[in-house]
Amino acid sequence: MMPSSKWAAFAAIVTAGLLFSQNPGIQRTVVKKGDVSVAGREAVIARVEIAPGASSGRHTHPGDEISYVLEGQGEILMEGQAPLKVKAGDGFVVPGGVKHDAHNDGGQALKLGGVYVVEKGKPLATPAP
Repeated sequence: MMPSSKWAAFAAIVTAGLLFSQNPGIQRTVVKKGDVSVAGREAVIARVEIAPGASSGRHTHPGDEISYVLEGQGEILMEGQAPLKVKAGDGFVVPGGVKHDAHNDGGQALKLGGVYVVEKGKPLATPAP
């Protein structure tokens, strides 16, 4: 039997997968998860790909997102801020709890390397109105 903390982590990954599997234009693959020096938090490293013309959909994270644009271009829409245009070589930070969306406005896949420092046991992403 799996310990409850492992079930919570598994549920968080499944929930994040369900959120983004409902949107066929985005693919998020968790590469690695691990503890960090802040109690109750963990790092989740993910590879994210958004198809041309697609968006991730408005959502939040239970902690900070730190992303690096590997390929392509797009726009990051964070509530309360001007749209942020990004391209390969750029990075951006989305503070925990901020409603945001990523839109690929280019002609090729927008590929990101993302690190999320989030609360353990919570879904990686939650849809936002």
